[in-house]
Amino acid sequence: MAHHDPGADDPLSLRGVVPPTVTAFEEDESVDYETTAAHARFVVDRGAHGVFPLGTNGEFPLLSDEERDRVIEAVVDEVGDEVPVIAGVGAPSTHRTVAHAEHAESVGADGIVVVTPYYYPLDREGALEHYRRVAEAVSLPVYIYHIPSKTGNDLSLETLADLAEIDAVAGVKDSSKDVPWLAQAIDAHSDLTFLAGSDSLIFTGLEIGCSGAVSAVANVFPELVVECYEAYDDGDEDRARELQSTIFDVRDAFKHGGAYMSGVKTALRLRDFDAGPLRSPLRLKDDDSAAEMRERLDAVEYDLDGI
Repeated sequence: MAHHDPGADDPLSLRGVVPPTVTAFEEDESVDYETTAAHARFVVDRGAHGVFPLGTNGEFPLLSDEERDRVIEAVVDEVGDEVPVIAGVGAPSTHRTVAHAEHAESVGADGIVVVTPYYYPLDREGALEHYRRVAEAVSLPVYIYHIPSKTGNDLSLETLADLAEIDAVAGVKDSSKDVPWLAQAIDAHSDLTFLAGSDSLIFTGLEIGCSGAVSAVANVFPELVVECYEAYDDGDEDRARELQSTIFDVRDAFKHGGAYMSGVKTALRLRDFDAGPLRSPLRLKDDDSAAEMRERLDAVEYDLDGI
């Protein structure tokens, strides 16, 4: 299988595994910036090709503006010299999104990830105006983050075509899980970089032309997801399929008995990495659910303990 390269319009040439790194908290739910940076270090040291702080796993809607800015600073300071840092800057308003984007640029982020505005319905012109204003405010590449299940706003292929005309737009992180949408978007916009945004679609995403994936499983087991990507990249499609199957099993274990994100932070503790609690109203798995998750992970046909 031929490897799919990043889009020509992407100055970062993003590829591979880009974990949406976690925001760590103290027990009182104040942000632990040192451990937040240490988690970026944890995934980079285990093969991640980039990091995406303040994605869904980074609990960005639960943070203040100042907290969000300081998280980006901490991650850039820790790993910015080694891998691309694409900073989540999205907010419901264009005004706040621009402010976050300007700050991310000022502290050395390599690119910005701009989720579609959420809560209020967004029409085509509103989307175009939003992304244009953000793109004009900074000189960083812009990656559109499409996750309609969380934002309530999906982008039509026609709207994406208009957005692709904005010079700074470099790529799309698609978490719609709408494979026909993604396949058609890739087919129509070969100059853009596409990142698969679901652990269920890493292999499928690569097959239809993504150059990498944003993987929550990689927040805990980056080695596993990196091995899947590298097997595909090396042309060993059978091994990549096997590893995708393992990723399905790990994903299912994380999701059992509660939210996926609680599985990520609970499972990190199994690797002796304590990122603290989630910020309320999110919460870690209770003891019974954590034990059940551990049993499911132990049953996975991959040496998770040995990595």
